[in-house]
Amino acid sequence: MKKIVKAENAPAALGPYSHAVCAGQFIFTSGQLGMDPATGKLAQGVEEQARLALTNLEIILKSAGATLKDVVKTTIFVQDLKDFAAVNKIYGDIFGDMYPARSCVQVAALPAGGLVEIEAVAVKG
Repeated sequence: MKKIVKAENAPAALGPYSHAVCAGQFIFTSGQLGMDPATGKLAQGVEEQARLALTNLEIILKSAGATLKDVVKTTIFVQDLKDFAAVNKIYGDIFGDMYPARSCVQVAALPAGGLVEIEAVAVKG
């Protein structure tokens, strides 16, 4: 059985998708940009966008009854692989020493002109 997650404090969806879907103990989040939920605007620079994307993921996971510690896999999309080191630093700072499995790919473009987008899969309890 699946449950749709709509996080009140996360940025509104930019299209026809849910913030996350719970399926059993799994939580699948949609990709999050570094967008300020209050203004709907992207943060300045890739570091701040990465930090805010992870904060938005944290908000969504909390709405689903989980935390970043429950994340088992992430996918990071960057507009330019030259930004990988900067994004990697923020990612490492936020996840601490409990790193989930991860993929990172460069894409031609991201929604709203974003520089980074991050999605996650988590397992509750």
